[in-house]
Amino acid sequence: MNGIRTLGWLIATGWLALSTPSLTSGEPFLPQRDEQVLERLTVKATDPVAREIRSLRASLLRDPHNLNVAVPLATRLIEQSRSEGDPRFLGQAQAVLAPWLNHTTPPPSALLLRATIRQNAHEFDLALGDLDAVLSMQPTNAQAWLTKASIFQVQGRYEEARRACQPLFRLTGRHVPLTCLSDIASLTGQADKSRELLTSSLDRPGISARERLWILTILAETAARTGDAQTAEKYFGDARSLEVKDQYLLGAHADFLLDQGRAREVVTLLQRETRADGLLLRLTLAEQGLDLAASKGHTAELAARFAASRERGTRVHVREEARFTLALLHDPQTALALAQANWEIQKEPWDARLLLESALAIGSRNAARPVIAWLHTNHVEDKRLQQLAAQFPEEKS
Repeated sequence: MNGIRTLGWLIATGWLALSTPSLTSGEPFLPQRDEQVLERLTVKATDPVAREIRSLRASLLRDPHNLNVAVPLATRLIEQSRSEGDPRFLGQAQAVLAPWLNHTTPPPSALLLRATIRQNAHEFDLALGDLDAVLSMQPTNAQAWLTKASIFQVQGRYEEARRACQPLFRLTGRHVPLTCLSDIASLTGQADKSRELLTSSLDRPGISARERLWILTILAETAARTGDAQTAEKYFGDARSLEVKDQYLLGAHADFLLDQGRAREVVTLLQRETRADGLLLRLTLAEQGLDLAASKGHTAELAARFAASRERGTRVHVREEARFTLALLHDPQTALALAQANWEIQKEPWDARLLLESALAIGSRNAARPVIAWLHTNHVEDKRLQQLAAQFPEEKS
């Protein structure tokens, strides 16, 4: 799991581009026994979404040039990636859209979906380019504005994110721009105001389960950052009770439980969620904390996954690899280099935390300086980050 909440994928339908193990050998794999399991499917064939995807695929085979079929199919595949933590669905979505993306002027609907895929791959500048192209053709495209705000927020470009939220007041229900702005406010010194606006939005009639999940997740994370564990527990429970499977929510809830010293609950929460790197990492941290034998095998598996990711040249999992390297490999110097590389890509609380923790482990205030400046400049209300920053000696004037 990595960074991006439902903010960027809400109206059209939220992502964490997560990796799965890849084969490193060029030799084909042949099972030795008829009963040997090759792959556990992330969805059942009888699942309504799976049936819808099969139906859309069949329709597209019959009419390969029908954009009105390709767009909903790609949308469903992106939703499945977010729900199941399986990035292969993103690749399938991109393949579905490829014929239209190869046009000199791709249609806005295809560009918008490609922007979402690129956002999930942390290709933020390319995604913003696609969104600008969409908005040049469709200035009232609410999903494009919302995705743009999401990317700016992840990059720590808060004023630009606020500006991207503003057009939503005339394009969507009022709760959408208010939540968009409240999410930013929760990170920039207005946590109390953010909670007030978000709780009032929950009372609005007609909001969808996905929108309610978005709001409750922000409320839970905001409460956790400001040290209100009881309230955070309530909102995480409310979000989970919606029964909308969401990889970001699972990861955020697991982080909260780990910080509360509730590792056994993390094992229960994530023991069947080992496909996604970010969730397997949290499970392994919990297993290590409980001194469970499974932690060794999972640590080796994560090491192999991160090595494969580096070989592919992807930068999606740098945050997870930094956390893995610091907490499980106990290599703070390498973890710091990874955390610094990650900070160049995205600037969210967990990115800040990893850089501070790694810098503290080797005693380098100089390495921590960019995060400390970010905390002060944006008036970030996060008790754990403030505690970490306070551990560095004051610079002499």
